[in-house]
Amino acid sequence: MTTFQMAGICSIAALALTISVSPSLAQSDTAKIASAIKANEAALIASFNSCDPMKAVGYNAPDVVSMFHGAPNMVGAAAHLADAKKGCQDKTQHVVLANETVDVAASGDMAVYRSTYVFTGTDMKTKKPMTENGNYLVGWKKQPDGSWKMEWDVVSNTP
Repeated sequence: MTTFQMAGICSIAALALTISVSPSLAQSDTAKIASAIKANEAALIASFNSCDPMKAVGYNAPDVVSMFHGAPNMVGAAAHLADAKKGCQDKTQHVVLANETVDVAASGDMAVYRSTYVFTGTDMKTKKPMTENGNYLVGWKKQPDGSWKMEWDVVSNTP
């Protein structure tokens, strides 16, 4: 084997090794994704607080699943829309999020949003003002069109 052929083989082997161990040039920018998820959450909560159910459920995937403490799971965008419209009967409802964290999958196609929340509103049974504190956990998934949609969320009150 000539020196030229050996150099070519070594170059190809080095290139193959570089491709297999180097991060992909197409790897997602996790900070950018985390920022987009936080912006989606802020817009979603603003829609909730302004009682705009159509806009609020626009962040949901069609088969979204919500798990709220003390309630059966809510499945699908239509169920979310009905629940959001019902919630708008309480004109005092308001949510504030804090302690936000977003963990983005290395693949860049999924993210988990975590925060605490304070919900204020009117207890529909007693008609008295109420405040609830809790944890909020949301799974976001990148859609084929590049948008991010909520696939699931868990709302859990804390004492």
